[in-house]
Amino acid sequence: MISALNRLVDLVEEHLTEELDLDAMARTVGTTQYHLRRMFSSLAGMPLSEYVRRRRMTVAAAELVRGDDDLLSIAVRHGYGSTEAFGRAFRAVHGVGPSDVRRDGGPLRSQSQLRFRLTVEGSIPMDTRIVDRPEFRLVGHATRVPLVHHGVNPHIQQHIAALPAQEHLRLKALCDTEPAGILQVFADLDPDATEGSELTYLHGVAVAAQTSTPADLDAVAAPAGRWAVFRITGSYPQALQSAWAATAAEWFPSNPWRLRPGPSMVAVLDRAADFSTATCELWLPVEPE
Repeated sequence: MISALNRLVDLVEEHLTEELDLDAMARTVGTTQYHLRRMFSSLAGMPLSEYVRRRRMTVAAAELVRGDDDLLSIAVRHGYGSTEAFGRAFRAVHGVGPSDVRRDGGPLRSQSQLRFRLTVEGSIPMDTRIVDRPEFRLVGHATRVPLVHHGVNPHIQQHIAALPAQEHLRLKALCDTEPAGILQVFADLDPDATEGSELTYLHGVAVAAQTSTPADLDAVAAPAGRWAVFRITGSYPQALQSAWAATAAEWFPSNPWRLRPGPSMVAVLDRAADFSTATCELWLPVEPE
């Protein structure tokens, strides 16, 4: 995976002034666009699209300072149809307009070319099993929430708090397949996993594909396939979030698996009365590399 990401960075540089074909690039490095974008975002700390934009504006700034071409030519070369659109993108990266840089030579916020290196520290124990499951469904109460990487997500917290206690009992009675119990389900996640981007959160349970469920419940499909199941114990939700990040930084680069499209799930197996600590299972849909 690390080799694939570095090859991707090289391909971005080779095609920096062209429209990027991410599907073709993913095939070139032997993986899928979905997995490539998820891993890039997790390890680089920014979406691939943002990295490409920053690199384009870094190169464009150097061309402006050299002064060999007019502003429109530089804008078109970097994929913008007008100097106005180019100017907005340029200012978003550098904080100043193209004309200011051409006149004053800066200030500039350059994006260096990334290089990925694997450092496996083992700071997060990876207690993992691979489970092969037929198709099943996740049913419960869904809502759209922004992605929060660190700490409690207040939007999810509010959604759960609004459900009456008897509704949790009804959901638990519906569960008839693994993973058991009430689940936190995350679906429709942007592959770039950008902080603040919207996703579907479902508070519910797993049922077999053929199980009949009440019409008032929302449903998320869980296609047949393999799942990497990580068991985590510690402070909640900090230990869970740290382990989730470690799957990208440590586990996937060290194991012959990649993410496949599908929902991610968290099952809480045990917890303190105040939910300050918990033992959880994180289920991620995977396929062989």
